[in-house]
Amino acid sequence: MSNSELLVENRKQSKKKIGNMIFAIIMCLIIGSFIIKSPSPDNLGWYTLVPSVFAITYIFWAKDVIMAYMLAGLLATYFMAQSISFIPEYFNRMFDTAMGEAYIWLVIVCGMMGSIIVLIEKSGGAKAFSIWIAKYIKSRKAALLCTFGFGGIIFTDDYLNSLAVGPSMAVITDEKKVSREMLSYIVDTMAAAPCVLIPISTWGAFIASVLEVNNIAEKGEGMKYFIKTIPFSFYAMATIVVCFLVIIGVIPLVGKMKKAEYRAYNENILAPPGSEKIAMTSESDMQTFENPRVHNIFIPLVVLVITTLLFDMDMFMGCIVTLIFCFFFFIGQRLLNPSEFIECIVQGFTNMSFLFVLVCFSYTFTATLTELGFATYVVENAQGFMSPQLMPFILFLIFGATEFMTGTNWDLYMLMLPVVVPLTQAIGCDPILSVSAVISAGVWGSHVCVASDATVCTSSACGCENYEHATSQMPYAFIAYALAAIAYLVAGFIIG
Repeated sequence: MSNSELLVENRKQSKKKIGNMIFAIIMCLIIGSFIIKSPSPDNLGWYTLVPSVFAITYIFWAKDVIMAYMLAGLLATYFMAQSISFIPEYFNRMFDTAMGEAYIWLVIVCGMMGSIIVLIEKSGGAKAFSIWIAKYIKSRKAALLCTFGFGGIIFTDDYLNSLAVGPSMAVITDEKKVSREMLSYIVDTMAAAPCVLIPISTWGAFIASVLEVNNIAEKGEGMKYFIKTIPFSFYAMATIVVCFLVIIGVIPLVGKMKKAEYRAYNENILAPPGSEKIAMTSESDMQTFENPRVHNIFIPLVVLVITTLLFDMDMFMGCIVTLIFCFFFFIGQRLLNPSEFIECIVQGFTNMSFLFVLVCFSYTFTATLTELGFATYVVENAQGFMSPQLMPFILFLIFGATEFMTGTNWDLYMLMLPVVVPLTQAIGCDPILSVSAVISAGVWGSHVCVASDATVCTSSACGCENYEHATSQMPYAFIAYALAAIAYLVAGFIIG
């Protein structure tokens, strides 16, 4: 693209951003005018739905996720405060989010993962891997199947899966002219879904602990309860099957994915515009070595997986031990000196900075919705439609809708499992089936929400602009969602 064309494009983007801002301000003023006549902040009723609907509408209209979540969060805070104090209250809530344990954990762990990936790139490990595996992968389909299988192997944690598989396989899929959207779709699919189908995972351990803490399962019996839900984790099963069928060509490419694959194969443009701002690695991270060694990618990743498992699936400790190992491993080979090692650590955190900002706004919005009573309002108003046979189906639909907007997954489990299980028992529905429906909804949200932490991590790991990643995989995610919904409907009448 010439300088003049680039200037014209920049002007178009600037005008679009200004237009988006004007639209957002007008929408906030219009919606805010209704709040003047709203009920008590303690009983907002259907107003609890407005921020989520606004966020989704703005995301798909303006394609600006950060602005959508910030404005929707401000709107939700205004609903509760109903005064000009909503502005400082919102930013106080954002400060609390940024200082919260969950967000700090994400920043440190994802930052360290970014550093590990940069170290692997700098050491020549990624280049060696691409040379080695190219001997066995001769086609685009083989590259995609390899990515699919690699994702299935690292089933212990969705973050670990995305952040390890994405950069590792990108060097291969790039050579085969696979779009970053397709790579991101496969990596995202194989991140969270296997975690609820295999007990030895962070998801399994977390759900088991939630079941025990809330007396849904007896002390020490939470994992056994979770294992009983596995045969009914219909969305996880469906999305893996759909992904496999897309790879082998049984399910055709459609919509944005079709355009992305055409662009990558015929125009050699692998990533959509804007991907560079979220990518955890860049061309500057690469180095050329005369004899790059493939063990420089495998050994650090193996150390990461093993130490994470040894520390009771604690990725924080796994990353720390891996970084310490990498210090001696790479410096011992004279690939890096101590000063360059520190530069790689800093570069890794820097590469993840956009992810940190995006997730901060997403977490703040989720916290605001929780305080607003969004999910509780939806469940309370759906009780009248529930029966023992329909309850799993309705739960999956309801929480599927809320997760599509928020992508909270683990927060959903903490907030709603204590509500769902007593309701299930009161109605007379099978509690295992209902719990599995909530679990499936969480996986769906992790997979499809534009700003879920999993979606953003996958986008960063694969170097694909997050809105394009989320929207290009949506048709296939919705196919799996529909199949899972049908399965819960049938299972409800057979078991419930």
